[in-house]
Amino acid sequence: MEHFIKPWLPSPIQPSYTFINAKVVDPASGTVQSGSTVRIRSGKIESITTKSSRIREDGETIVDLDGKYLTPGLIDSHVHVSGTPGESDPGKMLKPEEIMTTFRIPYVCRDMLSRGFTTVRDCGGAPAALKTAIEEWLVPGPRLLRAGHALTQNGGHGDFREPHESQDPECPSCGHFVGLARTVDGVPEAIHKTRDELRQGSDFIKVMGSGGMLGTDRMTMENTQFTPEEMRAITATAAAGGTYTTVHAYSPESIQQAVKNGAHGIEHGNLLDRETAKLMAENKVFLTPTLITFAMSAEGPGSEMLPTMKRDVYRHSLTAGLEAIKIATEEGVEICFGTDLLGAVGVFQSREFALRAQVQTPLEVLRSATVTPAKMMGLEGVGQIREGFVADLLILNSNPLIDISVLARPESEVLGVIKEGRLCFSRLKDVKGVLDYP
Repeated sequence: MEHFIKPWLPSPIQPSYTFINAKVVDPASGTVQSGSTVRIRSGKIESITTKSSRIREDGETIVDLDGKYLTPGLIDSHVHVSGTPGESDPGKMLKPEEIMTTFRIPYVCRDMLSRGFTTVRDCGGAPAALKTAIEEWLVPGPRLLRAGHALTQNGGHGDFREPHESQDPECPSCGHFVGLARTVDGVPEAIHKTRDELRQGSDFIKVMGSGGMLGTDRMTMENTQFTPEEMRAITATAAAGGTYTTVHAYSPESIQQAVKNGAHGIEHGNLLDRETAKLMAENKVFLTPTLITFAMSAEGPGSEMLPTMKRDVYRHSLTAGLEAIKIATEEGVEICFGTDLLGAVGVFQSREFALRAQVQTPLEVLRSATVTPAKMMGLEGVGQIREGFVADLLILNSNPLIDISVLARPESEVLGVIKEGRLCFSRLKDVKGVLDYP
């Protein structure tokens, strides 16, 4: 009956795959197991052995990887899927037409999945209906965890109103999703709107704890947003609802305020200093840097829309961000992979791997996109190739533990993307993916 009501649902009979002659990469231990046979049944990893068997079961597809590498599917912990391509004006990108964004989002999701990202965490803007559509395979895309609307103070980062606009930017129905954030002022409102985000199905709460670098920002990266009381009200309300809060923060002051008042994660953190990194490590707070968005604004296609002075600011922020990752790594802060790209530059998502390689080892970077974010998000059975885990896998040409930048070249290095046991995309000879590359 369910398939009659929702005819787009995939067949309940999952495809079965057995990959032989594989080299299995384990980001937890930093090892590679050669000559492996990996069996996938009912969307999960049934077994990993070093015994090859060609006895074919009914409905089974046996794939000889001939020494190619299997890694866990990648996790991007900071995306904005509603920041779709199609606009050259940054203002329209931040406040696009709702109906146009609705039709463009599936393109963004499919594109991310094709690069090997089987899970993403949206930090503001993704609608609840999109998560359901992905879970039902109506929209092909990565597993989606969403913040709903980020919370910002009146006039803070994420409040995209022009100075002459006095109208409250929120939709009266609170179901509007094109805006990345909603305004919050005072403790009672902080509690109320956090609860409302949880009511709408947000998987976690995102808070704008400092200014930023968007053209609409009236507060800088050095500014601190929200009072300690407001921040504590948000984090406590999220915790009472069974989830966590992550905070957009750049400066040591804004990061420390977030950590001291219950934050579980910090987004960006470019100006992080050693004292603040120690505080984060002591409180087991995760850091999700987003270097590629600064690189694209300093030198990439995104820079063409910015004046020279602004490009210099982004260039400085990129340098500071690399140093922040180095400090955080040395102090034992757990670091996650994030990108934060908007619009057409989203195509450069995978280049974050090459940037991080400047200050981290390949293993550290791979963990940041697999094991660590799964831990941060509380995702059990995701982020590793282990028996009983969800079959989110990539087939790679090369070993990412030797050169992590292979993941920055998905068009030549990613030979297959498997999500929940389904081979979505394939560049393997004689093996088709259900979505497949154009």
